[in-house]
Amino acid sequence: MKVKNILLLLPLMVFLTSCAAAETGNGGQADYEQTKKMVVDILKTDEGKKAIQEVMSDDAMKEKLIMDQTVVSDTIQQTLTSEKATAFWKKTFSDTKFAQGVAKSMKSEHEALLKSLMNDPEYRAMMIEVFKEPEIQKEMADALKSKEYREHLQTVISETLDSPLFRAKMEEQLLKAAEEQAEAKKAAEEEKKE
Repeated sequence: MKVKNILLLLPLMVFLTSCAAAETGNGGQADYEQTKKMVVDILKTDEGKKAIQEVMSDDAMKEKLIMDQTVVSDTIQQTLTSEKATAFWKKTFSDTKFAQGVAKSMKSEHEALLKSLMNDPEYRAMMIEVFKEPEIQKEMADALKSKEYREHLQTVISETLDSPLFRAKMEEQLLKAAEEQAEAKKAAEEEKKE
């Protein structure tokens, strides 16, 4: 209640002191300074701070304080696309630690975006069109024929062959194929006997 009273009295006090200054004529500057000091003193009190907090927490006031969205978007766009901003971002992203931190923080968002795009028929059609382009196909073929890629494949294949899990799976598949072949041979022999 006290806070509302202060807020209501504040404009009244400002008005009355300004009227008093107008009547005296000569002391206008002095009265302004006194009024300013009085208003600042009132705002510095705990009650004044509390009144400001209540006003700022009011939903209607928040709506009025929110800036025009086009102004915000234009400002951000100008700030991010200016030459200084471009130079700043290039310099910042050249720092590997910063780039790695940004990449890690955005990893889940990127994965979600790519997964949603892969389910989008329009995006998939665009990707298929891109891969059908002769230039892209030539570049991919050249990349697959390159010495570096072949060396990479050899490394991957030898690592795979050396893997105990792969060896166990291969042995299992070979035993299964041998058993199937033995069963087929046995079935063929039984047919010949009949």
